[in-house]
Amino acid sequence: MRKKYLENNLKSIEISRNDYCQFLTLSPQNYSITYFAEHAERCSHDVINRFLQRDKYSPSMLWEHIKGDVVFSDDGYVIFDDTVLEKRNTKKIEIARKQYSGAKGKITTGIGVVSLVYYNPEINRYWVIDYRIYQPDQDGKSKIDHLLDMLNNAIYSKNIPFSTVLFDTWYATHKIMAHIDSLNKIYYAPLKANRNVTKVNSDEKYQHVSTLSMADYEKKNGTLIHVKGFPKDMDVTLFQFTISTNRVDYMVTNDKIQKTSQTVQDVYSMRWVIENMHREIKQLTGIEKCQCRKQRIQRNHIACSFLVWAFLKRTAHKTAQTIYRVKHSLLDDYMKAQLRSPALVFQASDTSIA
Repeated sequence: MRKKYLENNLKSIEISRNDYCQFLTLSPQNYSITYFAEHAERCSHDVINRFLQRDKYSPSMLWEHIKGDVVFSDDGYVIFDDTVLEKRNTKKIEIARKQYSGAKGKITTGIGVVSLVYYNPEINRYWVIDYRIYQPDQDGKSKIDHLLDMLNNAIYSKNIPFSTVLFDTWYATHKIMAHIDSLNKIYYAPLKANRNVTKVNSDEKYQHVSTLSMADYEKKNGTLIHVKGFPKDMDVTLFQFTISTNRVDYMVTNDKIQKTSQTVQDVYSMRWVIENMHREIKQLTGIEKCQCRKQRIQRNHIACSFLVWAFLKRTAHKTAQTIYRVKHSLLDDYMKAQLRSPALVFQASDTSIA
């Protein structure tokens, strides 16, 4: 009777956001509620489930958590990209939907997340400062709308200093580019090979950028073009890069003083930081591992995963380690102790084998 009484009282103890984030920080691979409950002596599966449905965590919580860590620069970059958190049993998960995954190069099912990373090139550090969950069926917003919302929020609410905006082909629209122009900021964006363009002051008709004739000096130093569908007075500078025998990339910018294709490549290559962030948060926080059906649980789990990434990144900066080393070193003491005095001692089936 006493054991049952104690069990019931343990299960009634509520957990906090810090408790859940601590679990995501420490767990090596399994991020399920069941695994948490099995290892947290003071709470049950129902308690954790109830916690994840109780509060409404929003992206603004991430900013409040991380803004003291960010080192700003007038030459900073704001970088946008999206990723898909793949899900099993998607018919049972409320906010999972079919959508294109750039990482997979195909349609997949999961939860879409659009992220904003701030990069300081002077110290080569980056921080994820905002994100949005892509759910057009509920809020009617496209990924482009989410980018513009976060961009405006970064300027008018967060007052973040930066000079340049980077994004990929999905966001290379006149709506985004014109808005960045109006903010007096610089952008760099790749164009798909089938975008229709024409050279400024040319009598040629619009054609795929891949078929546009460019002299060697134009490839190297850029050429002024107009993209079909853009306002008449909105011209951009086009650069062409030969990546390999079978691949040619096309990049546009509103930076009229940019003169060399190599510099453009160097600037745009800074997008790697947001790809790194998506890889890190997926591998180290379990952001896509939650399989709970309710959308509120999914949203709160995603919010906590971003907090954990920010904490691990802060620790990595302070200790001059990689974020992977910070996470994996959590098991070092356990491994050393087990090698000294293993809880499970290996024995060969044949005792004659050493």
